[in-house]
Amino acid sequence: MGLFTVSEAREELERLRPVLDEIVALRADAAELGAVIGAGGPPTPLGGMPEWKAASARLDDLMTVVQQTGAVLKSLAPLLVDFPSEIEGVDVDLCWLEGETGLNWYHRADLGFAGRRRMP
Repeated sequence: MGLFTVSEAREELERLRPVLDEIVALRADAAELGAVIGAGGPPTPLGGMPEWKAASARLDDLMTVVQQTGAVLKSLAPLLVDFPSEIEGVDVDLCWLEGETGLNWYHRADLGFAGRRRMP
């Protein structure tokens, strides 16, 4: 897929917001269910192995939805999504981190998250 302009990436982030919110909720459920089924943790009202498998399958589907937009899901916990772009002729990723209200950060594609800066 191609590069996003800043406005296109912001629009796509808003369209993806319900998907990203569901990923966060399912991630927590899957972690709780995994603790129960994997290590004999305390029972949970969420269920057991069938519910864990369903949550995992749904997470896979949602992650695919994100990737199909051209955005890149960089991390699941915390949720981190990059939108490939270009600023002043330099390849960058417009970078959204779980908990942020908007898309206001970027980093050079070759530097990754450590090179994160506020958008000009």
